[in-house]
Amino acid sequence: MNAPQFPPGSVGLVVPQKAVFAEPLSLKSGATLPGFELAYETYGTLNAARSNAVLVCHALNAAHHVAGIYAEEPENVGWWDNMVGPGKPLDTNRFFVIGVNNIGGCHGSTGPMSTNPATGKPWGGGFPVVTVEDWVLAQSKLADYLGIQTFAAVMGGSLGAMQAMQWTLSYPNRIRHSLVIASTPKLSAQNIAFNEVARQAITTDPDFHGGHYYEHGVVPRTGLRLARMLGHITYLSDDAMMEKFGRTLRSGALGFNFDIDFEIESYLRYQGDKFSTYFDANTYLRITKALDYFDPAAQFGDDLSAAMVRAKAAFLVISFTSDWRFAPARSREIVRALLDNRRVVSYLEIDAPHGHDAFLMDDPRYMSAVRAYYENMAL
Repeated sequence: MNAPQFPPGSVGLVVPQKAVFAEPLSLKSGATLPGFELAYETYGTLNAARSNAVLVCHALNAAHHVAGIYAEEPENVGWWDNMVGPGKPLDTNRFFVIGVNNIGGCHGSTGPMSTNPATGKPWGGGFPVVTVEDWVLAQSKLADYLGIQTFAAVMGGSLGAMQAMQWTLSYPNRIRHSLVIASTPKLSAQNIAFNEVARQAITTDPDFHGGHYYEHGVVPRTGLRLARMLGHITYLSDDAMMEKFGRTLRSGALGFNFDIDFEIESYLRYQGDKFSTYFDANTYLRITKALDYFDPAAQFGDDLSAAMVRAKAAFLVISFTSDWRFAPARSREIVRALLDNRRVVSYLEIDAPHGHDAFLMDDPRYMSAVRAYYENMAL
């Protein structure tokens, strides 16, 4: 059999791994997980000094599969494969990269689909609400498990960037660089509103059963697909959506009914249908709540500069002009707070048309900036 062919810069075939932790994990809510598992992947080689590790944190609908492909699923390419690999901006010839599925997830880490040892049944709706702080705590346990005392960098986009920021606050002595891309120091009321509509779509689905739908052999598919459709609208800019779909009619003529007329309708339905086949509704609820709850300045009188006093890392902050969900002004708040504390920070605001999803795209200015930042990073 011929060896598989990979595109230039691919990390190639990857295999998910699992770390098992027997000790309880105390969560911000006051709840405790009586042990937990984390699914993760690694790319590259940890150097002798253990100084070249980079943690990549995922956003809402991603997981630990950051780069490469699976032998049994060659079409399943890592969600940030354009960023991570040999010779890519985050170069695995130089760095040891770790991707992890957060607790509460649905891709192998302990979450609502996992068995609750107290009942012998899936946690379902009884799984506790988790926060960004909880994820960072669990990630620190994984770092210990892998023998990594200090990360060269923690990196993420959107919700992943919130984790990269929280690392500098929870473990200021364990992170040297934080890459915060397309993010915000806290959600606006409008963003919380989008998340609440999505949650209502799920929880009012007749198949939700208070989150215990596993026991009923059903999935709140209608609610989950609506939540995904709503979310997807917020990830794209108006210009990007108009350029890609415009007002193109699917059949070339109006149907004068409530089926699909426009290509954008077809696209959203496709995205919603696909998402509802692989993502867990209970996980969606918890991840959106983690987004809502993230607010480092809350315990400092809403003073972000006071909150960021704890940070010691150097920062790269990147925003995109067409990102109306996490607008550049929100990234500038982070930069301002860091400068108030005389921290080392580089800021790049990129004029890109893709909306919030720009952090996943191949914009050459963006990729070049990340590449240059890593190339200048001392190990």
